[in-house]
Amino acid sequence: MIFRQLFDSESSTYTYLLGDESTGQAVLIDAVLEQVDRDLQLVRELGLTLTHVFDTHVHADHVTASGHLREQTRCKVVGGEQGATCADVQVRHGDHVRIGQLDFRVLATPGHTDDSVSYLLGDRVFTGDALLIRGNGRTDFQNGDPSQLYDSLTRVLFGLPDSTLVYPAHDYKGRTVTSIGEEKRHNPRVAGKSRDEFIHIMEHLDLPKPKKLDVAVPANRACGLTSPGAADTDSHLHS
Repeated sequence: MIFRQLFDSESSTYTYLLGDESTGQAVLIDAVLEQVDRDLQLVRELGLTLTHVFDTHVHADHVTASGHLREQTRCKVVGGEQGATCADVQVRHGDHVRIGQLDFRVLATPGHTDDSVSYLLGDRVFTGDALLIRGNGRTDFQNGDPSQLYDSLTRVLFGLPDSTLVYPAHDYKGRTVTSIGEEKRHNPRVAGKSRDEFIHIMEHLDLPKPKKLDVAVPANRACGLTSPGAADTDSHLHS
């Protein structure tokens, strides 16, 4: 398996490239519009063919590259069933998406947004904003629900083996990876916290509105393409 972790400094977003060496098929997870040229160049350099783009949810801090990548490569856009209707495939909990011989299992992890999904591949899981490194996505707007996120964290993600590597959509302190076991022990918002304690924490974060909220959400409901009539409403953010 080919695996690369890429970074967008403006939004502190991680994009992940995974490729199956036997077939040359590849997927990008949470691609950023401004990084389309960088990502496609890497795909070419590694001798891969981009067949899919996964979004973990409708983001509010950056515009997704999924629609533009689809236009350029004819790849399929994959997202949660409550998310952007422009996606070619809307997945739900338990679904599988194959990229060559790579078998991704979909985990519904709502709470940050109602469409949030994580993608499990063997010993690693791509959690979007649901679970961050020593943190988690905010829940204070656009269908966020702290009680729902508590269940996604404690019942779904924390149900994975402790050794499972966690690759989030963002980090603001230069950290690149964590594990389920680490977050169960050390995540300050959820480790050892009851549901009520978690809800109290999430309801008192007092975070500023994301700068790109009004632009990114409508664009991302249209897979990053702002064609007339293509945008719905929904959203994202982290902390």
